[in-house]
Amino acid sequence: MSGTYHLPAGTSADGPYDLLVTPESAGWGYSGLRILTLRPGQTHALSTGDSEFLVLPLTGSCTVTTDGSTFELAGRTGVFASATDFAYLPRESTAEIRSATGGRFALPSARTERGSLPARYGRKEDVPVELRGAGACSRQVNNYCLPGTFDAEQLLVCEVLTPGGNWSSYPPHKHDEARTGPDGGPVESELEEIYYFEVSGGEQAFGYQRVYGTPDRPIDVLAEVRSGDTVLIPHGWHGPSIAAPGYDLYYLNVMAGPGQDRAWLICDDPAHGWVRATWDTQDVDDRLPFGENR
Repeated sequence: MSGTYHLPAGTSADGPYDLLVTPESAGWGYSGLRILTLRPGQTHALSTGDSEFLVLPLTGSCTVTTDGSTFELAGRTGVFASATDFAYLPRESTAEIRSATGGRFALPSARTERGSLPARYGRKEDVPVELRGAGACSRQVNNYCLPGTFDAEQLLVCEVLTPGGNWSSYPPHKHDEARTGPDGGPVESELEEIYYFEVSGGEQAFGYQRVYGTPDRPIDVLAEVRSGDTVLIPHGWHGPSIAAPGYDLYYLNVMAGPGQDRAWLICDDPAHGWVRATWDTQDVDDRLPFGENR
């Protein structure tokens, strides 16, 4: 089963994309991700079809031209250097992505029936950079496109950066069913999720990703992940994401689902949720934040 959900680097390349995950290829309904590499001066034409997209530089800069608007993305030198600016593209639009410098660009997407939002530019300075957890569970979260940080129809996007030796996406959590609590308020939302990984330290660098299910909805993944690998999470508890000592771990999270209120509500595995209480007596890892956010 692990092979179904763990996509090693290069195994899901298609045409111009180093990675192409669509709702069809993943076997679900909403979330998608493409990783695009452009040589200096190269241009790529993108049609969004029935999905909304972000253009999010991993390395390098680019110009995004769409429907009469042009966005200059300054980008960054790498995912551990800083957060980045980005562009939002609505469904049923076309865009030209051109990079004078060359670079690699993530194109997270979500299928949506709505198209009420225009193409827009997201400033790097407006991206909330959050330090989450403490001690060996310390990590940095760049909250690009979440409720309250940037409007979208159904797309949710963030990055998590974990210092070597630390655990993130911990305690394990899930968001695979729409549930309400005793008071009738929502406590969990239904979201498919993609994890795209990069690891500092060269070709030998690695980390681990765990996904496991319930008796009613089994899934069992324990994957050694390297730069360019992807893990698909249709349902189930996910975490920890483990950064091996000496190798910092990065992952891009892309989420979308059928809920029309665009909520990100998670439920901890009750066997491990108690770990959160231990953070109150620990300091955040002093290696955080990464790069220019220090």
